[in-house]
Amino acid sequence: MNPGKNFHSYGLFIAGKDVEGDGWVYTVSAKSLLEDVFTSVSLKRTLEKDADSPAAEHPYVIGRCAVADDAAIDLASEAAAAAAPGWAAVPLERRLRLGTLFREELLRRADEFVDMLVAESHPVKLARWELSCLLQIYSEESIGWYARQMHTEFEQGGRRLIVRRQPDGVVAFNPPQNAPAPSAALAVLAVMAGNAVVVRAPRSIALSTLWVLRDVAAPLLEEVGAPPGTLNVVCSNPKQTLDRWITSPLIDDIFYIGGSTEGLRFQEQCVAHGKKPILELAGNDGIIVWKDADLVYAAEAITESFYGSGQICMVPNYVLVHPDVADDLIAEVRRQVADVRPGYPDEEDVLLSPVRRTERFFGLLDRALEQGAELITGGRRTELDGTPSETGVFLQPTVLRVDGLAAAREHDVVRHETFFPLLPIVVAEPDDDEVLLDRFLDFVNTNEYGLRNSLWAKDEDVVDTFVRRVVNGGLLKVNDSHIGFLPYLPSHGGTGLTGGVFGEANYPMLKTSHVQGVSIARDVSPHRTVFGD
Repeated sequence: MNPGKNFHSYGLFIAGKDVEGDGWVYTVSAKSLLEDVFTSVSLKRTLEKDADSPAAEHPYVIGRCAVADDAAIDLASEAAAAAAPGWAAVPLERRLRLGTLFREELLRRADEFVDMLVAESHPVKLARWELSCLLQIYSEESIGWYARQMHTEFEQGGRRLIVRRQPDGVVAFNPPQNAPAPSAALAVLAVMAGNAVVVRAPRSIALSTLWVLRDVAAPLLEEVGAPPGTLNVVCSNPKQTLDRWITSPLIDDIFYIGGSTEGLRFQEQCVAHGKKPILELAGNDGIIVWKDADLVYAAEAITESFYGSGQICMVPNYVLVHPDVADDLIAEVRRQVADVRPGYPDEEDVLLSPVRRTERFFGLLDRALEQGAELITGGRRTELDGTPSETGVFLQPTVLRVDGLAAAREHDVVRHETFFPLLPIVVAEPDDDEVLLDRFLDFVNTNEYGLRNSLWAKDEDVVDTFVRRVVNGGLLKVNDSHIGFLPYLPSHGGTGLTGGVFGEANYPMLKTSHVQGVSIARDVSPHRTVFGD
């Protein structure tokens, strides 16, 4: 085999070494799948049967990853368990330095990061947005905040009191297929907390995960003196791997990213086997638009719903709008949606991604229309150039109008995450503003999911009321991008069907550690402490 110079080849990464696997999975570029899907799929199948085939030299083929069998999955867990105590003993300050180094390396290799995601079908603008998430998570401000949460000291009555977080031990990560590399990069936060980690690279789309952990993160662990085995990466089948993690006595936490139905079942298994489940499941985010909102900016945030064809958990999934401005808002959204277009992922103005399974999209759309929703725009398949087509692999950004809060949740498109470019705008019935505000708040707080919520309003009393009373979700944004990232604030996590029974804003450093109190006394009488005499 003599692949091109941009070809990436990764073994399994276990105990600081590249290890042979049980066969290979190959990655072809997303652009090739749009140009010639038959050739692309044929190349993958040929190479997975014969790794020495000259098909590896085809420009469509960009890399391969070794596949782990049961023994390799277990070996990675054993390596992590062996490394965990030594790494946990390293001072917090040195562990936190890893985050700073990781951010610096991501900045230095930003173009590579973006190129890797584009090759896996992420539109280039969204690849840069995903990078911005990691740059905020690992920013100086955020790391400083993590440090304060991980270790705080007080003086009281001749004692030095410490409230600190200690690592859980071995954390296993299961990134999703829609954003594997940025999600896998969260594992570095668990390492900073003092854990050793095992990451499963999704078998169908493994390349970017291996790149960000093996090529970017692993050398930095060596630089800060982490023991071999602190970071391990295997490309493997999901059920095979999760089943072994669940039953392994060496795994303490499992970070699971996926759908709510499967995730909540997985939560039960974790608890039954004494594991801590950390869940990142579906979102069903709402944007609330009050009557005094800046409608142009609000529409910009609403249009984020269609980025990546809605196949991003944290984009808006429904809108509630004050009836006084509903018509104007819908007209503005329709105007802005016209600029959200399909195309090759490396084109600068492309924001839509291909949608491979569209039956559910059309089922949801048809049911909503049967229940009385009005189609504002979209609703069809489209080709690369935006031409409507029955065979197109893209879906038009689709906006629905749903009248009335009372029956809105009878619509599946309002009640559940759709994961498609399908957005319902719910227009509230006219009513007294105080009553409407209460109804909006009730609608938000009774959402079964709870990732992010947004409010667009200028009235300070309305804003203060929302900030005070919204309890649903891990993040509330006011007059801001719904999907934008900021230092200090969480990038992930939520309540309800989004985070399970332990759900809240997800700071992986804190989620993969536990609180411990320490008292160091000087010349203190135990008897006097207990009885006060």
